[in-house]
Order: sequence, then structure tokens, then C-alpha cells
Amino acid sequence: MKVLVTAASRHEATAEIGAAIASTLSQRGLDVDARAVEEVESLEGYDAVVLGSAIYAGSWLRAGHVFVDRHGDELRQRRVWLFSSGPIHGTPEQPLDQKSMRSLDAATGATDHHVFEGRLDRRRISAGERIIANVVHVSEGDFRDWDDVLAWANSIADELGAAEAATSPAGDDTAPPR
Repeated sequence: MKVLVTAASRHEATAEIGAAIASTLSQRGLDVDARAVEEVESLEGYDAVVLGSAIYAGSWLRAGHVFVDRHGDELRQRRVWLFSSGPIHGTPEQPLDQKSMRSLDAATGATDHHVFEGRLDRRRISAGERIIANVVHVSEGDFRDWDDVLAWANSIADELGAAEAATSPAGDDTAPPR
């Protein structure tokens, strides 16, 4: 079983979620290829795809939408899981564009679409993004729930019939960043 894990990420937080998912699937015995959406030319050779994007203003990044538009037929021929990253805990509610999310689910034939909280590091964003974050009172911090990410990745591995999860010793350096 060959799995592609790919994500559209502006400031690496979503890419790091993708890397944690890829690592978990690999540890479960799946053959995994982790790449940015811009690097994927074809889905030939992949049996399943885990596709994600950062969310800005309630929607996926343009690169994520372009990927779905370009590979929609190929995606519908495979098992697909989607993830979105970006809502920040404790900030004013910025709802996801539900119409856009349903459109992505339909265009890909996704088995599941999971939303993870994101990270905001003001040192990594542009001046314009900092202004917007200040205006809408977005809290700075890393709100990604790594236990949730790993549980979701393990559920994908289970659905793909991967080997049982191995228990890793304390201090394992393959754990996602905290």
C-alpha cells in the first residue's frame, strides 16, 4: 500500500502536521511519500492520498484548491482523507466556509475531513498578516493537538489495514514537535 501525504502550507505549521501523519503511517508499515502539493505531478503509483491545507479566511489555500482541480479524477479513484489546519483556540470564531469544504469533499470523494487547530507565530507571518491577526484579535501560540493528529493518522492506518501500532519508548525522537 503506497500512500501520498501532501499539504498546502504557508508557514510550515500544516506541513508539520502532514509530516507527523506521514511518520505515523510509515511507522505502521505503510509505504509513504510526503511532499508539498506543488511538488506532486501525478498520483500514479499511489493507492491512497492524505491531503491537507492551511485555512485562511475560512478556506483552503489556493495551492490546495489547484491540487484538487488538477488531480480530481485521480483522487476519486483512490482512498482519500482530507485535513484542514488553521482555526486558533480561544480566538473569535472564524467559521469554515462550509460550502467550500463540502465541495472539496465531493471533488475528492474523501473518506473523512478532519480539522485541526493551527499555530500562529507572529515572527513567521508578513506585516499584512500581522495587521489582520491584530484586528481580529487572533491569539499567538501553537494550538495543534498532536495526540489528535496521531490518533487520526492511526485511524487512517487502521482503515488501510496497516500493522498494529508499535509502542515507542519514552523520549522517542520521532514524536512530533510540541
